[in-house]
Amino acid sequence: MRFTKMHGISNDYVYVNGFQETVANPGDVAVKVSDRHTGIGSDGLVLILPSESCDFRMRMFNADGSEAEMCGNASRCVGKYVYDNGLTTKTSVTLETKAGVKVLDLHLGKDGKVESVTVDMGEPILTPSLVPVVSGKDKVVAEPIEVKGKMYRFSAVSMGNPHAVVFMEEDVETFPLEKIGPDFENHPFFPRRTNTEFVNVIDRQHLRMRVWERGAGETMACGTGACATAVAAVLNGLTDRIVTLKLNGGDLLIRWDDESNHVFMTGGATTVFEGNIEI
Repeated sequence: MRFTKMHGISNDYVYVNGFQETVANPGDVAVKVSDRHTGIGSDGLVLILPSESCDFRMRMFNADGSEAEMCGNASRCVGKYVYDNGLTTKTSVTLETKAGVKVLDLHLGKDGKVESVTVDMGEPILTPSLVPVVSGKDKVVAEPIEVKGKMYRFSAVSMGNPHAVVFMEEDVETFPLEKIGPDFENHPFFPRRTNTEFVNVIDRQHLRMRVWERGAGETMACGTGACATAVAAVLNGLTDRIVTLKLNGGDLLIRWDDESNHVFMTGGATTVFEGNIEI
């Protein structure tokens, strides 16, 4: 199988050109290639495929083999891949995902290759049954939750996949994410498990975020999580609608447009290397 290793602010995936390759069991392949000791090493597997309704289609599998609805960082890398490899000459492309259609605006560098991408992530989903999260309210903002005997407050947002955003006074740099993250992910409040963002507010334009991703554990970055965090910060009155998210792997600029209600994410996309692996 021919592959390309790429990352969006260190959220790394193995990308396969589905126009040329056929992956019969992508969940199993995702587990194999993601292993950082015996495989390629990644947060998962992304297939770039033909689409009947859009320019391209993306399927994304976590490191544990489960299929996710959407990945913001991966979508930027898909945009870079299809342009840099000559699959399109357009600098605005549509991408079909399990979370709906995303529009990618590609920004070229001096070398003529894609340097960064702005993704129209669409409208945030706040209705509890659609996130999904167990609640009798119209939306979940600063809702109490008990995890490992300690009370937290979370806000539930879906950007096509579920997120629980926790704003903290405690320093996220030293927070024991590996101990608490799995209990949030599998809490009974979340019927399809959840991604969890632990966040410090720096000021009204800057947030510091660490993320525990459903099916992957702590990752260097999460694009949908950054978008969900920006939305939750506005709902909690903590920031303005344009905010820079500081993640382990780098920064993302998020804008929640008050007219269209769409969330726009801008960040880099990087090709690491290409190769072949026996599957």
